[in-house]
Amino acid sequence: MKKRFWVIYMCMLFSLALKAQDFSNPLLPAGADPYSYFKDGYYYYTHTSGNRIELWKTSSLAGLKDAEHKTIWKAPAAKMYSKEIWAPEVMFLRGKWYAYFAADDGKNENHRMYVLENASADPMQGEWVFKGKISDPTDKWAIDGDVIDYKGQLYMVWSGWEGDSNGKQEIFIAKLKNPLTVDGERVKISTPKFDWEKNGDLGGGQHVDVNEGPQFLPHGDKLFITYSASGCWTDFYALGLLTAGAKSNLLNPASWKKSDQAVFQKSVENGVYAPGHNSFFKSPDGTQDWILYHANDKPGQGCGGFRSPRAQQFTWNADGTPNFGPPLKTGSLLAAPSNQKKK
Repeated sequence: MKKRFWVIYMCMLFSLALKAQDFSNPLLPAGADPYSYFKDGYYYYTHTSGNRIELWKTSSLAGLKDAEHKTIWKAPAAKMYSKEIWAPEVMFLRGKWYAYFAADDGKNENHRMYVLENASADPMQGEWVFKGKISDPTDKWAIDGDVIDYKGQLYMVWSGWEGDSNGKQEIFIAKLKNPLTVDGERVKISTPKFDWEKNGDLGGGQHVDVNEGPQFLPHGDKLFITYSASGCWTDFYALGLLTAGAKSNLLNPASWKKSDQAVFQKSVENGVYAPGHNSFFKSPDGTQDWILYHANDKPGQGCGGFRSPRAQQFTWNADGTPNFGPPLKTGSLLAAPSNQKKK
């Protein structure tokens, strides 16, 4: 009888251990523009938080709700970068931590990209130093910057305006001289072209076509950029895909091919609306690919505080392109990313 009790007890513990590895979306009750960076066994997660940048540290994004987090920088008053701190990304580049973000002075037309630097080994420690604006020579409106160190060269991609007035957001790319400095002119690689990219009515006769939230995704002999298309205030917010060969000139617009259909979009059946502004992460053992994104639970919830961060695993098609599938229903039990050690 005693032996049977211990068998049952151990089975229960094993079952609980397995359940501890499961999770369901959303990862947090709210949080737009989610981003994570994995280093030394930890994920460092950020999302848009208003007038500050908050950072979470966790060994598993599935456990984000209980993770350590802190404010690493709060915008000072009365500056050109004091308000509307959008889409921060915290990443490790060439020996230091950097935080890229968009900000303005309360007027959207003044949005530009800025960067912080931290020399500490742990971004939750040390001092985050404001290093100023990061801009190409045109110094036009810019948001949603993402940076990659690709084959020894740093590149930055972002959403910007061609001129000085709103109406169309497009995707630009440029080389970086270092993590703080753009090297040369920006190059436009995507403009809203297809109908699914042009849902952007604001009322009162105002319309905006949107390509924003670009994210690098290297895989095999290709480099992809996902981007969010249509207005975030619509239920049609969705992901598009740009593809370039790994050996191509990334600063040549002709190197980038745009998919003619959205690759990730709302699922009325699953109750997920306006999925977008994504980033990517790998499982701790490096064997699985995951997409991190925000979405709404109901139609018509727009760009406000209803957006929440979600994660799901994705696969790859035979032609090497990513297959994200539909956004999964909230509350569905999902297996956490694999954490077995690399051999």
